[in-house]
Amino acid sequence: MQKRKLGNSGLEIAPLIFGGNVLGWTADEATSFRLLDGFLAAGFDCIDTADVYSKWVPQHRGGESEAIIGRWLKARGNRSRVVIATKVGMEMPGIGQGLSKTYIAARVEDSLRRLQTDYIDLYQSHTDDKDTAFEETLGAYQRLIEQGKVRAIGASNYEAPRLAAALQAGVAKGLPRYQTLQPLYNLSDRAGFEAELQGLCVQEGIGVIPYYALAAGFLTGKYRSPADFKKSPRGARMASYLNERGERILKALDGVAARLGAKPGQVALAWLRDRPAVAAPIASATSMAQLEELAAGIRLNLDAAAIAELDRASA
Repeated sequence: MQKRKLGNSGLEIAPLIFGGNVLGWTADEATSFRLLDGFLAAGFDCIDTADVYSKWVPQHRGGESEAIIGRWLKARGNRSRVVIATKVGMEMPGIGQGLSKTYIAARVEDSLRRLQTDYIDLYQSHTDDKDTAFEETLGAYQRLIEQGKVRAIGASNYEAPRLAAALQAGVAKGLPRYQTLQPLYNLSDRAGFEAELQGLCVQEGIGVIPYYALAAGFLTGKYRSPADFKKSPRGARMASYLNERGERILKALDGVAARLGAKPGQVALAWLRDRPAVAAPIASATSMAQLEELAAGIRLNLDAAAIAELDRASA
């Protein structure tokens, strides 16, 4: 499997990232270990998580996903085989939020402890902090890189003007630059990324690692009526997708999938994998069957007719 570069970071990964938000939430620890084992066995190597995963679960406070990954890394002794991406900046209950130098310096130690590692491959600003100067944030990351605690940095949920300004600030001050962007982007959610961010990422050589690659499961085709929304904890989000445009997208996915002998979610994943600037989509699985489906989808090749049909349906 050909690897993809994460910007100019020097990091290269297989073209699918495991979304660690499910670890400790909809996948218990034993299931999480099986999924991570299967992910590596299938030829993939990058896991994305965040310090706040999964604070939305009752009695959770954040850090649960990182802690499971850390216990798995220790049990397997495979740290050198895995690219770990985590994030900082969103509110941690009772602790704080933001991208100030003091906050980053404290939170990276928490993440390293939970992950049971002495370095993070890709450390990402989870969301923009407009109250902290870019120079302060990037300077904090520079110190972590110099200390060997972080290899490269990325951004998530940034708007194009702010990402451009952050990149310019890094150049002007000789500070590290964001090498990746983690935006919401998939066959259903296109406008927010494609309007301005896509062109900026292509121009600047930013590796894009989109989250919700399957629109929280909508693009798998399992949510086709309001009655289906009860199928999973993510079902509540489906009302925003299941409209006239959403039904058109599902119809196109069904048609392409039938012609290629694939499943709708696999077609959607293959479409996203080949978009401009995309290095690797992020997708989650809570069962081995789902993981196998993702692995097959990332290996699926779409012809020009299929891509055109999907583009028309999702325009």
